[in-house]
Amino acid sequence: LSPQAQQRCEGCDSLFGEYYCDICHLFDRDKKQYHCGECGICRIGPKEDFFHCSKCNLCLSLSLRGKHKCIENVSRQDCPICLEDIHTSRVGAHVLPCGHLLHRTCYDEMLKEGYRCPLCMHSALDMTRYWRQLDNEVAQTPMPTEYQNMMVEILCNDCNARSTVQFHLLGMKCQNCESYNTAQDGRCRLPLEEQ
Repeated sequence: LSPQAQQRCEGCDSLFGEYYCDICHLFDRDKKQYHCGECGICRIGPKEDFFHCSKCNLCLSLSLRGKHKCIENVSRQDCPICLEDIHTSRVGAHVLPCGHLLHRTCYDEMLKEGYRCPLCMHSALDMTRYWRQLDNEVAQTPMPTEYQNMMVEILCNDCNARSTVQFHLLGMKCQNCESYNTAQDGRCRLPLEEQ
């Protein structure tokens, strides 16, 4: 008979690891691990603090139950920041409002450089307070005469709405959701009455 993997040595009864998974044959210090059958791997717990989202195909914090946007098999994609696997990572996943995943550490690094999801450009934080500040800055910063009546078409990265707004160097506000997370979608043009 060949020896079988187990938590203790058959000969001397030495403990190989405080945690042992009979499915993964994983030995480790006790970190409140648990085996998730749906994920197919062991996760750092405690299990009571997590649930498995079958659509995302990942164990997530209970605080996200019913409060995250599901993307089918999102955990089977690599982190768009470090390009490492998210599903089997020991680093926790951070779910952005758009539903995309980043490693928690990559998310913290991303926030040092910007506020948008690197995949879809949706705001990764609630930017409402900053947009109101930008409203004040735009109001206090008049455009040079040649740009004062310039209109541009924009696409909002947050709500995907298109609108035609007055051009401003500091930012152009979505008329639908009032976000400044917009991109110019077309050429500048003067209003019809000035053409």
